[in-house]
Amino acid sequence: MAQRADLLEFDCQLTRDGVVVVSHDKNLSRQSGLNKDVDTLDFEELPLYKEELEIYFSPGHFAHGSDRHMIRLEDVFQKFPRTPMIVEIKEKNEELIHKVTNLARRFDRSEITIWASEKNSVMKRCKAANPEMPMSFTIWRSIWILLLYYLGLLPFVSIPERFFFCFLPTIINRTYFPFSCGCFNKLSALVTKWVIMRKSLIRHLQDRGVQVLFWCLNEESYFEEAFSLGANGVMTDYPTALRHYLDKQELKAPASSH
Repeated sequence: MAQRADLLEFDCQLTRDGVVVVSHDKNLSRQSGLNKDVDTLDFEELPLYKEELEIYFSPGHFAHGSDRHMIRLEDVFQKFPRTPMIVEIKEKNEELIHKVTNLARRFDRSEITIWASEKNSVMKRCKAANPEMPMSFTIWRSIWILLLYYLGLLPFVSIPERFFFCFLPTIINRTYFPFSCGCFNKLSALVTKWVIMRKSLIRHLQDRGVQVLFWCLNEESYFEEAFSLGANGVMTDYPTALRHYLDKQELKAPASSH
């Protein structure tokens, strides 16, 4: 937030005593070294994060922080009441969905809290629980939209989603869906890049009121690629690096005349 981020993105899990916590993983091994699931522990029993935590999308790089406690969603809403946030729900958990819904309503932030899930079945439950919260595309809806785009039918189909979150295929080799064979990584990166990286598709979605964001980009060349395609924004593990990049671009841009 010190780097003027416009949006926060995180996943949520539910503890045994019903507290919604911000946690990427359900199992705590990678984050904390404890081989237990979040939902088998009460909030007060949750372990600290590791002193040194490898960054998921930057293998070989490590994060350090003075405060290693896991935090409640409520704490984040309280600290940043008007900051838009993407809340990803990974599994079909009615109690978790309803608690997120209630928190968004309690803090009067339904319109700036975005549902995210990879699964259609989970997204249906999220939308039913709080239809005021904007939706993002699930994996299957993304594939469907791409198919309609290539068939030329996309202009004739309604799009209820407001956000399209997409990984940048360039990062596939090292970090996302890494195959054991490097050739498959290169091929999958090439194919997905050819299919998804279309300025006309991104522009069409934006014209229909959909914001397009790429994740999870941690290098300047990736920021460059995403914004050159017309992305509304990018998600990163390095907000300071992204802020430096954006400030440099502002300095390069010619001053607008009035």
